[in-house]
Amino acid sequence: MGEATTADGAGRNETPTARLPWREALAPYARPHLGRSLLDLATSVVPYLGLLLAIYFALDVSLLLALALGVPAAGFLLRTYIVFHDCSHGSFLWSKRANAWLGVALGLLVYAPFASWRRSHAVHHATAGDLDRRGIGDVPTLTVAEYLSSPRRRRLGYWLFRHPLVMFGLGPVYSLVVQPRLVSRSARPRIRRSVIGTNIALVVLVGLACWLIGWREYLLVQGPAVLLAGTAGVWLFYVQHQFEDTYWQNRGDWRYADAALRGSSHLRLPRVLRFFTGNIGLHHVHHLNARIPNYNLQRAHDENPIFHGVPTLSLWEGLRAVRLKLWDEEGGRLVTFAEARERRSAESRGGSAAAAEPLTG
Repeated sequence: MGEATTADGAGRNETPTARLPWREALAPYARPHLGRSLLDLATSVVPYLGLLLAIYFALDVSLLLALALGVPAAGFLLRTYIVFHDCSHGSFLWSKRANAWLGVALGLLVYAPFASWRRSHAVHHATAGDLDRRGIGDVPTLTVAEYLSSPRRRRLGYWLFRHPLVMFGLGPVYSLVVQPRLVSRSARPRIRRSVIGTNIALVVLVGLACWLIGWREYLLVQGPAVLLAGTAGVWLFYVQHQFEDTYWQNRGDWRYADAALRGSSHLRLPRVLRFFTGNIGLHHVHHLNARIPNYNLQRAHDENPIFHGVPTLSLWEGLRAVRLKLWDEEGGRLVTFAEARERRSAESRGGSAAAAEPLTG
């Protein structure tokens, strides 16, 4: 799994003098408040379930009305996912056991096995921005050199994977419905039990729902909200670390605090979107101290100057970041396929013979 991490996710290779200033400054925000947490539940899970019921009854009135209700349902499902996410960090409730039990229950709403998701997400926090530890809990990213030196088949596969229609079309179905159902035989018993137990529970719950209301009605009630929330979630996860001036370093030069402050974006969203996304756009704060619950992220950002110079993206800039595909180690930035193609052409003119075929296969 790589280097061990502290409770807030910081790598132990950082010296105490490097950690103490921000650790001490952020400690007061990393204290969950029961009333505020209960309010989060009341403004996420409760309206989501209520809207699912409303969608079911709306099917008898108008299919268009039912589909329209799927939009706010998706927003509340996304907000529910943020609560689930906070539980995985042990930041939502005071008790570790209470966080785990709530996370398991919410996992049934977001189709995610809690223990398995918690582990992969912890690895993501411990390795984000580390070129030598890519591949677990992150968006697969190749460097320009890796891509250009890859066989044609691999380049084509990577090009297809990073295409917006695949990533934000098929991606939500895979990441929410398919991938969480899978578990390696080499996984630890606790992780296997988490995945298998969640799968069994979902089969029972979905089967019961289909028996009660019909499988077509179930898909019409649940499907639009899940797909919309999944698409928004995939984009959010993408843009949190995939922007032009993000941070990637080889392990020897990688630093936890730098990865959090330089490699995690501050996505400035309209107030209503901040509500539905649980302030996760303040991702730089979250990555520096993952024990801060979502409702304290804004205050931590506003009150600590260390956060005021971090990479900031507008909503439009976040949407445009989808164009970026490859890490340019020489330029220290993410680039598009077109920019990588220009690099390849320049190398070809300089004597490289490897650029004869199209970049995307």
